[in-house]
Amino acid sequence: QVQLVESGGGLVQAGGSLRLSCAASGRTFSSYAMGWFRQAPGKEREFVAAISWSGGSTYYADSVKGRFTISRDNAKNTVYLQMNSLKPEDTAVYYCNAQRFIIGAGVSEYWGQGTQVTVSA
Repeated sequence: QVQLVESGGGLVQAGGSLRLSCAASGRTFSSYAMGWFRQAPGKEREFVAAISWSGGSTYYADSVKGRFTISRDNAKNTVYLQMNSLKPEDTAVYYCNAQRFIIGAGVSEYWGQGTQVTVSA
């Protein structure tokens, strides 16, 4: 079982920056790939960024590439999302996600409760 708690959301003007954090419980954090998703009002949840268990590989949605950076600190059981050059269309609830695949056991997946990010024009 993994519990995820996001923090760092808030209100920021367009062009500003925020850093989201996701703290995970448990001693198996380093075995999980981690990701950030977001959901704007009236829209489906969408992928934002992901990072491999080692931190060696990262992936981004085209809409945030070059502006957002995902990173992790396995010693602190924490994953981060640095968001720069924010736009009003980045306004959403941001969710942290943990995934792990084990042969014979399938996929384990966990979600945080979300943190609100609001970007004013």
